[in-house]
Amino acid sequence: MSIPSIPFSKPLMVLAAGLCLTAGAGAASPHSESPPILPRQFADWRIQGAPQISSDASAADPANAALLKEYSFTDFESATYNSDDGRTLQVRAARFADASGAFGAYTFYLGPQMVREEIGDQGASFNQRVLFYRGHIVVDALFSQMSVMSAASLRELAGQLPRPPGNAGNLPPILAYMPHRYEANSEKYAEGPLGLGAIHSPLPAALVDFNSSPEIALGQYSTPSGAATLMLIEYPTPALAAAHLRSIDAANHAAPPPPGVAAVENVGPFFDKRTGPIVAIAAGSLSPNDAQTLLGAVNYEARVTWNQNTYFDKKNNLANLLVNIILLCMIIGAISLAAGVAFGGVRVLFRRYYTGGTEEVEFISLDLSQTAARTSGHASNSGASSKSRINSEE
Repeated sequence: MSIPSIPFSKPLMVLAAGLCLTAGAGAASPHSESPPILPRQFADWRIQGAPQISSDASAADPANAALLKEYSFTDFESATYNSDDGRTLQVRAARFADASGAFGAYTFYLGPQMVREEIGDQGASFNQRVLFYRGHIVVDALFSQMSVMSAASLRELAGQLPRPPGNAGNLPPILAYMPHRYEANSEKYAEGPLGLGAIHSPLPAALVDFNSSPEIALGQYSTPSGAATLMLIEYPTPALAAAHLRSIDAANHAAPPPPGVAAVENVGPFFDKRTGPIVAIAAGSLSPNDAQTLLGAVNYEARVTWNQNTYFDKKNNLANLLVNIILLCMIIGAISLAAGVAFGGVRVLFRRYYTGGTEEVEFISLDLSQTAARTSGHASNSGASSKSRINSEE
């Protein structure tokens, strides 16, 4: 039995194709919008089976899921890799909304016993474990057995990780104001009260006031008088920083507050200052001179960014010179054209309205040809007169 053919117009074909694409997009997994975190292969390591994927922070770290969410956790992948020599590598990778969250999580997991490694943006290792972050991804790798090529393999893995878009790959600006002589692996970064509690802050969350959207960086320092903690709190504006500094000073110099009232932690001598939108706090076993030296290393410098194409603003630029020459020629040509039109127009208007259009209007002019002729004739007459006088004298 033959099936009769049904005419199928081109618009209907386009509509059907669009519906198919829409249905396919709706059936895609929720992770299809973001690229996979872990590659199938890097260096001499090959993935075994399918990676475990989850958007639940508990899958990445059940004990610290709330802290990861505070750092803007987005998704997680874990996989096991095998090498040609029989070794295994377990990789756990957590992705965050931006590099700030990844850096904060990296500093949270960074232990004081770990050794710095040149892997990714920052990395450290302890025995068979290697921790590093690259862009907005934190990677925790555990080798069954280390080799001389382990670090090189992880560098290749870091190079294959997806990169964050736009400004999401920038670290917090407050990190640039931390003096770099802090103790190894002691730099910490917090964006919320959970992160603040994890970094042993000398201030409680109530005095920091996370409703004002501050960012906190903290480091441990050794001074001649003892160990010290330097804490930087950056607020959106200098006015907010000044107001919170007054609150911090009031809590520091007040009598023991009643239960439930925020107060400065009992961490030894306490010194603070404000520079721009940053409140700097030095606390610990340090003398006033050492505190002033430590605080003096923190100085805010305003940075102004002008998002404009400055290609034609550069000096000693041949293209800029040619453009200026063309513009100058256009301006001179326009002025000349306007002057010619004005001159001719005034002459026509004068003939039409003042002479009735019948008389010719004479304009003052310099007739050089007649002047030259008269000058030549005068010279000839003068020569003839001179010759006559000479003849008469003879």
